[in-house]
Amino acid sequence: MIATPEVLIVGGGPAGLAAARETVGAGCDTVVLDDALEPGGQLVKQTHKFFGSEMEYAGVRGIKIPEILLREVSDSPKLKILLRTTASGYYEDGVVTAIFQDKKVLKFKPKKLIIATGAQEKTILFPNNDMPGVYGAGAVQTLMNVYGVAPGTRGLMIGAGNIGLIVSYQLRQAGIAVAAVVEALDRIGGYWVHASKIARLKIPILTRHTIIEALGEENVTGAIIAQIDDNWLPIPGTEREIECDFICLAVGLSPLSDLFRLAECEMVFVPEFGGDVPLRDTNMETSTKGIYVAGDVGGIEEASSAIIEGALAGISTAFSLGKNIPDYERRNRELRDELVSLRSGPVGEHIRSGIAKCRISAKTEVG
Repeated sequence: MIATPEVLIVGGGPAGLAAARETVGAGCDTVVLDDALEPGGQLVKQTHKFFGSEMEYAGVRGIKIPEILLREVSDSPKLKILLRTTASGYYEDGVVTAIFQDKKVLKFKPKKLIIATGAQEKTILFPNNDMPGVYGAGAVQTLMNVYGVAPGTRGLMIGAGNIGLIVSYQLRQAGIAVAAVVEALDRIGGYWVHASKIARLKIPILTRHTIIEALGEENVTGAIIAQIDDNWLPIPGTEREIECDFICLAVGLSPLSDLFRLAECEMVFVPEFGGDVPLRDTNMETSTKGIYVAGDVGGIEEASSAIIEGALAGISTAFSLGKNIPDYERRNRELRDELVSLRSGPVGEHIRSGIAKCRISAKTEVG
C-alpha cells in the first residue's frame, strides 16, 4: 500500500514543524516523518530563551517552541506525525520509503515533498577520540536536557561557536564544571550574548588552541591541548594537560542531504553552509520540481532561520497545490524579508555569501 498525502515532510524539527503548521493550516493533507521519540528536533534540548523577533518566538525557551508551532494544527485530521520513523529512500517514480519503528517499511507518493532533515555533528581527529567520555555537543545536550543525566563532573569544550558556548553555559547550570573552551580560530565564533555568559562564569576561552590528545585508558581522565600557528599546526612547547573526565566536541555541523541526491536535485558545495546543499529558489523549491528544502539541511544556521525557512517552504508548497491563501503574497514577502533581517550585519555575512552560491531563479515569484 502506498500512501498519497498532498505533502510529505521529512524531519520534525523547527523547520519541519513550521512547514507543517503552514501546510495543514492551508488545508493540505500532511504527513511528517521524524526518527526521534518526540517532535521538535534540536528544540527539545534548547533550554535557553530565543532572541530575535516575534516570528522567531523571542523570549520563549526552545523546549516550548514545538508545542507552540503545533498548537493550532495538532488536532487537525489533516496532520499525521510518525515518530521513530526514518526516511530510507527516494525513487524515480516519486515514491519515498521509510522504516517505521524498526519494524515496517512504509511507502509514500506525495504531491509535494519538503525535506527538513537537519544536520549531523562533525568530529575532529586526535588520539583516543573514540574513547568513552568523548561526546558531540548534541549528545551532551541530550543527556542533560532530555534525560537528566550528567556526562561527567568536569568537561573540556572544543569549539567556541554558538553551540559550544551555549552547551558550556548549560553544563554550568547543571552544576558541572567546564575547565576551558578551546577554539582554533583567533576569535570567538558565536554571538557575544552567549560568550558574555561564559565570561561572567570565569570559564576561560582559549583561542588559537586545539586538542592534541585525550588521556586515559578505559575512559577520559584528561586532555592535552596546545597553541597553533598560522598553518594550524601545534606549536612545540605550548602543550599543557587539562584535567577533565569528558570532552565535548562542538566543531560544526554537516547537512544531512542524502535525500536530495537520491531525488537528483542539483547540488553545490558551500563551505559557509557546512557541505553539499541543494540549489533552491526564493520560495525554497529545489531544481527538482515539487521538492522543497528548509532548515539546516539547506545550510547551517540558527533555529530561528530554520523556523522562517520552514514556514516559507510550507506556505509556498500549499500555494503551489492551489490552496486558497488570501494573504499569500504579503506573508511570503514578510517571511523572505525576515530571513534577510536575520542574516543582516557582520554576523550574517557568511550566510549571505552561502545563499548567493545556492540560489537559483525563482519559479513562482511573488508580485
